[in-house]
Amino acid sequence: MRPGDNASRARSRAGLGQLTPTVTGGVGLVLGAGNISSIAPLDVLYELIAHNRVSILKLNPTFDGLLSVYRRALAPLINANLLRIVTGGARVGDYLAHHGSISHVHITGSAATHDAIVFGTGSTTDAPRLKVPISSELGGVSPIIVLPGRWSPRDLLYQAEHVATMRLHNGGYNCIAGQVVVLSADWPQKSAFLTAVEAALTAAPLRSAWYPGSDERIGAARVAYPGARSLPGGRLLVVPGSQTEDAQNMLTTEYFAPVLGVMELPGTGQVFLDDAIKSVNRDFVGTLGVNILGLPRTIRNLGANFEHAVARLRYGTIAINAWTGVGFLSAAAPWGAFPGHTLDHIQSGIGVVHNTLLLDEVERTVVRGPFRPFPRSIIHGEWALLPKPPWFVSARSGALTARLLTDFAARPSIFKLPRILAAAFRA
Repeated sequence: MRPGDNASRARSRAGLGQLTPTVTGGVGLVLGAGNISSIAPLDVLYELIAHNRVSILKLNPTFDGLLSVYRRALAPLINANLLRIVTGGARVGDYLAHHGSISHVHITGSAATHDAIVFGTGSTTDAPRLKVPISSELGGVSPIIVLPGRWSPRDLLYQAEHVATMRLHNGGYNCIAGQVVVLSADWPQKSAFLTAVEAALTAAPLRSAWYPGSDERIGAARVAYPGARSLPGGRLLVVPGSQTEDAQNMLTTEYFAPVLGVMELPGTGQVFLDDAIKSVNRDFVGTLGVNILGLPRTIRNLGANFEHAVARLRYGTIAINAWTGVGFLSAAAPWGAFPGHTLDHIQSGIGVVHNTLLLDEVERTVVRGPFRPFPRSIIHGEWALLPKPPWFVSARSGALTARLLTDFAARPSIFKLPRILAAAFRA
């Protein structure tokens, strides 16, 4: 919760719109994302439950093919006159956002799209043309801070696959995709780790560049960093030494494509961590999520200073030995930018979604995971159930596990669990 809050005050305010269930929030416009199919339905449900708002959902054109699926899945809401789903491009979205019947707008997308709706395309004024409140989730450049330590060869391999997953999940088209690895220039294993990361990026299954504009964004990265390493599938790895004078480009441009950068900072231990915290807070665009990878021993040795460093991070979700995508997957966790952004300096947006506990005035979510997978985790005193998470791009049985979990969610049965576990353990 935000500074100055306490448990009793948080409990008294929890519930949001459910504290006044007969007070309508009017009609909200939900401008759905075009990359993850769960976002639009989750946002519609949050509008209804947290804010007592009925919704008109405009799908992103990349998801027009799912219109019939969404309408079947959300038929109870549609039949109760709580939801309408429409399609169309930017002109339709702009028309709806400024329609007199709309009382609120929620958008998942880019800061440029947000500004076009609020201020108008090409506007040179700071006066908003949007007359109703807007909430937003807009992505950003997500750092991956790697704490130096004495890692085993298997640690290097596993965490390299972890980094590749943060960048390449969904083909790289995630608002929370890790984009820049922040390393210690003085870490003796720096080169070995970068070699493992490049190998993991190379070995990951190839996916077509399906999201609009991907090739153009990769091309822009090649222009900014002509020395970047080209990998299979159009992937790009920008390492120290390949930067041009435009060294800030990687920190301020969300590529929304399979482009991974590396940034080095001096020092080790607390000196490196403090410098990394200062850099990602100051130099990186966006505040949606940050990842920290480090040996449990390294974190223990840092002691309370590590927790103080985490508290200084101005990000909506902080993942420690996990990917911030796990925070997105955990619908109970509030999901959104770090609070404090304004319409004219929007960064990663305003407000939160998911948040099934309906907490008010949330500051951030912290996700913690194991540094090592099963069974090595047991040897080192960590808790981990899986030898490799099924969402890893290197998981051999990830697609099968996902299908089985989906079937279990639709028709739960204890007799389905053995097959799910068997698939997960074959990752």
